[in-house]
Amino acid sequence: MSYGLGAYKKTSVHTASKEQILLMLYQAAIKNCKKGIEALNTKDVQRKGEFIGKLQDIVIELNNSLDFEVGGDVARELSSLYDYILYSSTQANIKLDVEPLEGCLKVLITLYDGWAQAIKSLKNEKAGNA
Repeated sequence: MSYGLGAYKKTSVHTASKEQILLMLYQAAIKNCKKGIEALNTKDVQRKGEFIGKLQDIVIELNNSLDFEVGGDVARELSSLYDYILYSSTQANIKLDVEPLEGCLKVLITLYDGWAQAIKSLKNEKAGNA
């Protein structure tokens, strides 16, 4: 990675809101899931492992950031979905099977779209109250 791009990415993470960071994490998880699917389709076992590993690291971080006292049932449901993604991506990695990763991708896209919409609604609500 070039220095300029690396510096830009580091700055954008440091200046991002919690909501933006959440969306960035989902975007990175989706990207790595897609690249894992691509690597499986091209039989690139080494890169498949790298991408699935990155996907799992992101999902573990998302799971660790859940606050069950504040989030209650929503946090428990998200944790269950994250567990599903971790299990399915592990199965894809072991069995060299793209299907479990495709399931992960669908869940990740659904979660990303849901969070993006919720954040947008919250911003609109705040703007309306200002």
